[in-house]
Amino acid sequence: MTERLYLLNYAGGGRVTPFIMNCAVILLLISRCFTWSSALYTPERAASKKLKYLLEPPVSADVTGQRGDNVTLPCILRTKPSHYKVKWTKIEPEKVGPENIIMISNAHAFKPYGHLGQRASLRKAHAMDASLHLSRLELEDEGTYRCELVNGIEDESVTITLRIEGVVFPYQSKDGRYRFNYQEAKEACAAQDGTLATYNQLYRAWTEGLDWCNAGWLHDGTVHYPIIHPRPVCGGELPSGIRSYGPKDKNNDRFDAFCFTSQTSGSVFYIAGAFSFEQAGHTCKNQGAEMALIGQLYAAWHFHNFDQCDAGWLKDGSVRFPISNPRERCGGIPEAGVRSFGFPDKNTHVYGVYCYR
Repeated sequence: MTERLYLLNYAGGGRVTPFIMNCAVILLLISRCFTWSSALYTPERAASKKLKYLLEPPVSADVTGQRGDNVTLPCILRTKPSHYKVKWTKIEPEKVGPENIIMISNAHAFKPYGHLGQRASLRKAHAMDASLHLSRLELEDEGTYRCELVNGIEDESVTITLRIEGVVFPYQSKDGRYRFNYQEAKEACAAQDGTLATYNQLYRAWTEGLDWCNAGWLHDGTVHYPIIHPRPVCGGELPSGIRSYGPKDKNNDRFDAFCFTSQTSGSVFYIAGAFSFEQAGHTCKNQGAEMALIGQLYAAWHFHNFDQCDAGWLKDGSVRFPISNPRERCGGIPEAGVRSFGFPDKNTHVYGVYCYR
């Protein structure tokens, strides 16, 4: 039996493949350079206006966390006006409709709003502390947040960006390349313990070694693919970078997906054997586990250096194996990554299984 091995060149988890960071090239004859920035805590105000009530933020304050963590977004008052409120919102430029308010508070009480508000509280470390505490971080929590002091006269605000530590993985339908519209791509990522990646997440993944020649949907409805090693079938005349198709029709255009996931609460383990897909499922169940999802396997590889030179079934019907220590007999590729055999016939009795518990 002949198997076709699809290789993902992705030197993640601290194993970065050396390469030159060129300007990202936009297709359709548009060229521009992308710059890398970590999470910055910056005042949202005119350049000439200094903050009066809110403490001038530091030059750079990274706020990062993994899924399930608790984090605090700092917002400190320098002085208090006689009457004021503090309003926390999540800034979502692509969202249509009312702003995403998380919490409104004054000197005496606070009121939470929406899904984020259910996991939010004020830190109140001291009388001038208006910092927001978020518990049990979720993948969708990454983004930019605004702390706004409202007194009806001299309103002012600062913004801070929260980054979720995680890993981006490309995902393709079992029916082949370019089968997802936007909503289907979003659902496919969710089914694999992930969410559609943002552009910043894809860019970070590219700097860590993600090289993938198929275009995929991102969270904002744009379509991109990251290239480290230009080659004829992947726009070989262009330098390395993030190739972009720009915004596409979410209902009618079809591409693959770039998904994002983070740390999980359980663990992935491998069981050797020569199972059919159905037998693999029963094998995990007998161990008090279930077949692993793609995102769970990537998280184990990225956060725990999971290394297993054996192909195994996953819950979506694909067969893969994670390599943290590249070697000749495990794919022969010098970069670490998760290797894929695609979606074999489910009646094939060749592979072991990856379980999650």
